[in-house]
Amino acid sequence: MSTNYSEIPNGYLETIHNGITGVRSFRGGITSGLGSRQENLQRLKNELNTAEAVVIGAGAGLSTAAGFIYSGERFERWFPDFIRVYGIEDMYSGGFYPYPSKEIFWAYWARYIYINRYMDPSKPVYDDLFSLVKDKDYFVITTNVDHCFQKAGFDKKRLFYTQGDYGLFQSTDPENRMTYDNRKWVMKAMEAQGFILNIDGVYEIPENGSISMEIPSSLIPRHPDDGSEVTMNLRSDDSFVEDDGWVKASAAYADFLREHKGMHVLFMEIGVGNNTPVIIKYPFWQMTNDNSKAVYACLNYDEACCPQQIEDRSIVISGDSAEVIKLLLA
Repeated sequence: MSTNYSEIPNGYLETIHNGITGVRSFRGGITSGLGSRQENLQRLKNELNTAEAVVIGAGAGLSTAAGFIYSGERFERWFPDFIRVYGIEDMYSGGFYPYPSKEIFWAYWARYIYINRYMDPSKPVYDDLFSLVKDKDYFVITTNVDHCFQKAGFDKKRLFYTQGDYGLFQSTDPENRMTYDNRKWVMKAMEAQGFILNIDGVYEIPENGSISMEIPSSLIPRHPDDGSEVTMNLRSDDSFVEDDGWVKASAAYADFLREHKGMHVLFMEIGVGNNTPVIIKYPFWQMTNDNSKAVYACLNYDEACCPQQIEDRSIVISGDSAEVIKLLLA
């Protein structure tokens, strides 16, 4: 479809505008916040109880806390052959490797998508977070593309995945603006590589360790509408397809922020790093600064901070987000 932003709100562009405005307006420097860890945990509990609305901004750190780690043991378990043959050091960089054939390229991506989109994370971080806010008036904006929020029970009408979804393919033809679900293809591609479905309905490496690094040429994915070549629906450049679902989610986010403007809003940022701060971090700073009733919370493993300008209305907690969320539930 052709996206027409003149007809509905564009929450994505609006939040980036807020982010750019925010980074320009904060002049007082960055701080690690006020109060002890225990005091901040209690403050955040109180805010979750009393806020009129909660806006969650989630980055890659939240999924890392849930167990979606792209290197180390998890990577070595699922990609031993790719590591041995191509010397790939982690899952993310492997996605950019110039494989010698499409059959190998798509074998790699079938595994990548399967374990990061269709498998459940090993820790119940998203479920715990949902328990914290399920009875609140909430909205989620995230740069994550692993679908964990919906799997945990979050209302999809209250979710905005800004950067795409591992579970969607898009055409490489810029004229084709439709995405489609890739689940059936992923399962076929896993089977074609020799992965075995266990009694729990989860694919695993067979006991003899025999798996293929290729899929048959007939399995190379094609767009169902026009047979064109496809790629992942992940934002990397201006070819990213903002489909109908994305546009509606973007508008819903914009509407939610407008409906709660000037109210007691908790902007709760979790696991957001400095790769794309203009989408979540900086806009949250700016919206907290502009609303005297708003409170900003930052949960981050080793990059928890806030601007001095809003320090008195900020809650900064360093450490594993999984542990922090557990403590908030206690």
